[in-house]
Amino acid sequence: MNAGALMCKFSHMPTNLSIDDDLLREAQRLGKHATKRQTVNEALREYVARLRRREILGLSGLLEWDKRYDYQAARRR
Repeated sequence: MNAGALMCKFSHMPTNLSIDDDLLREAQRLGKHATKRQTVNEALREYVARLRRREILGLSGLLEWDKRYDYQAARRR
């Protein structure tokens, strides 16, 4: 693996962002995070999880269920 590919895969370079200071402080306080970095990383994890849940909800109604399937019998096995 070349150095460029390695850097992209394991990049932890600083990123300059313009973030609402009041919002960040409130999130840090409510989340009881020691650092701004912890606060932002947790917020991003929660955001990604929410978007993934939304994707799953979008699948609703796309699957056909076998009406003969007995889930209670499957649990007893």
